[in-house]
Amino acid sequence: MTAAAQAVFDKTAVETFLVDEADLLDQRRFEDWRELFDEDGYYWAPLRPGQESPEDEVSIFYDDRKAMETRIARLRHPRIHSQTPPTRTCRIVANVRIETVDVEECSCIAASKLIMADYRQGEQRVFAASVHHKLRSNGAGFLIAWKKVELINCDDVFDVIAVPF
Repeated sequence: MTAAAQAVFDKTAVETFLVDEADLLDQRRFEDWRELFDEDGYYWAPLRPGQESPEDEVSIFYDDRKAMETRIARLRHPRIHSQTPPTRTCRIVANVRIETVDVEECSCIAASKLIMADYRQGEQRVFAASVHHKLRSNGAGFLIAWKKVELINCDDVFDVIAVPF
């Protein structure tokens, strides 16, 4: 890896970006979270272990920016039953590592672990996942090209999951 690529994709900078992303979701700042995604960016949570593509099978989430806008609009609607009262969340991002760097594209693949607890109407749930982000440098920071959240129990039956992981 070149010195320039190391400087852009410094582990501390990537980790800070991922922690800040999680914090936006915990604060329910969904619009700001969506702005972290590049124009062609998407968010994917597979429905089964080892799922290779979001386009060949059903997924828990598979949202491009337009679908994110729709999901966020629903989350903001004053009469959304699944979010009255709103879900409260707490995310912990850990074990961040940079797996690959593409110097020509000025991008990297970052891997991390995620623990997310959500609470609503007297019930708390805990989710655990391996997460991969493809991050692109935009000069001032990073944009998410894609985010893949692989829940350890992705093939289980879930009650409503309204907020992103």
